[in-house]
Amino acid sequence: MELKLLCVGDVVGSPGRRALKNGLAPLVADRGIDCVIVNAENSAAGSGLTADLYEKIVSYGADLITLGDHIYRRREIIPVLEQSDRMVRPANLPTGAPGHQYAICHTRVGHDVAVVSIMGRLFMKPLYDCPFAAVDRVLARIDKSVRIVVVDVHAEATSEKIAMGWHLDGRVSVLFGTHTHVATADERVLPRGTAYITDVGMTGPYDSVLGRDKQRVLGCMISGVPISLDVATDDVRLCGIIVTVDTTTGNARSIERVCVKDLDACP
Repeated sequence: MELKLLCVGDVVGSPGRRALKNGLAPLVADRGIDCVIVNAENSAAGSGLTADLYEKIVSYGADLITLGDHIYRRREIIPVLEQSDRMVRPANLPTGAPGHQYAICHTRVGHDVAVVSIMGRLFMKPLYDCPFAAVDRVLARIDKSVRIVVVDVHAEATSEKIAMGWHLDGRVSVLFGTHTHVATADERVLPRGTAYITDVGMTGPYDSVLGRDKQRVLGCMISGVPISLDVATDDVRLCGIIVTVDTTTGNARSIERVCVKDLDACP
């Protein structure tokens, strides 16, 4: 039997949330998706996640939610992180950091899906604990009856993400990268059965610089004077990957990039 997973890249501000609201349900219905995993760390005005927005993203169809380096930018999310059974914090944060290190979705078709989030260390601030040791530790805690495991690697360096892919090949069903907001074209199923992509891209405004108003970013880069970088508004897209997984082995059978465009015109 097969199970279809949809992994959605960083949701950026209100345009990204609009893309989820308008584009997610039709995509799920059209492609027969069984479980939706959404990286929501940029959902609140481009940085962090609030309690209200968490509820909205769940209502749009997210089964599991991952975050990243902006996880605690909105402190009101901390109680939700501690209570929610569908949202995870990066597992290589310090031991006392609020939130769960993995979560499990009980899908409609009767097969469980576990999700783990890991943060990279190269070119990231602050310096987090070793992601390789952390993911090994968390995977050992997940019940062996859960055959389908998805890992979100929130990292800057492509080399670090690729290395993690080889480290986990055959041990997890899917490893997808987030954080750079730029989709890569290296999706593939690795030799031992792990679906891999370095970055799934963002869900938000593509007439921008990584989701931010391009004129303000240019002004900052050219002048060297720091200014607020407002979230852009136009060319809103929903981007991610669809992975088909064998429910018996937990191995991926296929991986496909998806990009739903023209979501600006949706009501």
